[in-house]
Amino acid sequence: MGSVLAALAKAFGQLADPAILKVAIKSIALTVLIFVALGFGLYFGLDWLLGRSDWQVDGLAAAAAAIMAVLGFWFLFRVVALAVLQFFADEVVVAVERRHYPALAESARSLPFHRDMANSLKGFGRALFFNLLALPLAILLLFTGFGPALVFLAVNAVLLGRELTDMAWLRHSGGRTDGNPVSRGKRWILGGTIAAMMLVPFANLLAPIVGAAAGTHLAHDAMRRKENRDA
Repeated sequence: MGSVLAALAKAFGQLADPAILKVAIKSIALTVLIFVALGFGLYFGLDWLLGRSDWQVDGLAAAAAAIMAVLGFWFLFRVVALAVLQFFADEVVVAVERRHYPALAESARSLPFHRDMANSLKGFGRALFFNLLALPLAILLLFTGFGPALVFLAVNAVLLGRELTDMAWLRHSGGRTDGNPVSRGKRWILGGTIAAMMLVPFANLLAPIVGAAAGTHLAHDAMRRKENRDA
């Protein structure tokens, strides 16, 4: 728990770093643009469908699109934001390593564009699949008021913990895609914290950046501990 808190503190402390700010602006802008595009797509799609049905009510398409966009934003934000961040993940990890782990930063292997794209798509697919899998349970718990939030919090805690620490681990893994050295407990705590941040307006925009930076610290701490044990 202590190492996760320390990693989060360092991550928050680096938010003013120009390199981190640059990634934050790019990832937030792209995430917002994706949802704006989805909103317009919903509106024109519904308008087209309603125009060919008996539901001729002024403003119905706009109202339905707005409702669906809000629900989609609430459900898909974590999925889309993480996929977008994974595309820029290397820049976050590099910024953290240059400031806190300069010696290791030189030996790291930057991921090529196609690997960044593949990781982003895999992360998106994984997050979407497990969130959809949890959706029926969340619907069953709607009557509790807080049940759905807890379900998605638990699911995304596991997903985010892995993705956020993989971002740094993959730069030092020598091509391996498994063997993440960060313990499951620490990954779950980190993932749960970031998933909780994603439920808070405005904080949710910075949550993926904070998570990626904190995940980098946890990955380096775990790699250092492993080297000490193997020495």
